Amino acid sequence: MALSTSSNFAQPDDAFRAVVEAHRGLSEAESADLDATLVLILANHIGDIEVLREAITLARRRMLDASRQQQQQQQQQ
Repeated sequence: MALSTSSNFAQPDDAFRAVVEAHRGLSEAESADLDATLVLILANHIGDIEVLREAITLARRRMLDASRQQQQQQQQQ
């Protein structure tokens, strides 16, 4: 199974909103725990270690790229 990076949701905004709403009222620590639990549940659902590894690599790359962009923007100000 290949990692799908395009939206598979008929209404992606609803999926995003559901994740955001799940965090409402949680502390920062509880929110981090929810994210970790959700990731593990969905990783188990996928059930493919290579897809999981690819997703981890992509997520780290995107996170680091966003961090670098933010640092560059702050330096330009």
